[in-house]
Amino acid sequence: MANEKKTTVIETKKNWFQKISDKVKWFFTELLAMYSGKSSYFSKKRVESGVAFIIAQWGMIFFLLEKHSTLSMGEFLLWAAAEFAVSGYIINKIQQEKKSETPSEPTEM
Repeated sequence: MANEKKTTVIETKKNWFQKISDKVKWFFTELLAMYSGKSSYFSKKRVESGVAFIIAQWGMIFFLLEKHSTLSMGEFLLWAAAEFAVSGYIINKIQQEKKSETPSEPTEM
């Protein structure tokens, strides 16, 4: 009975690992398809916009963590304004892409 339980646990771990490895393979296959010109699950513009947003956010947060002790209130407000400007710009661009990608309704003559 102990052997059956041990075998079940090992098989469950193998199934879990197989599922995870299949998902990782799918993800990288879709990324490669996106940059090879084939149809892909991901949108190239949205992926690049997301990466740019993450890099900008990381830079802004890193700056704040390094300089927070020496920032005056005015400098902090300028930092916050820049943070919101970057976020708003990226979100606005993504929303514009969504609107331009949706098919327009046919017009009746």
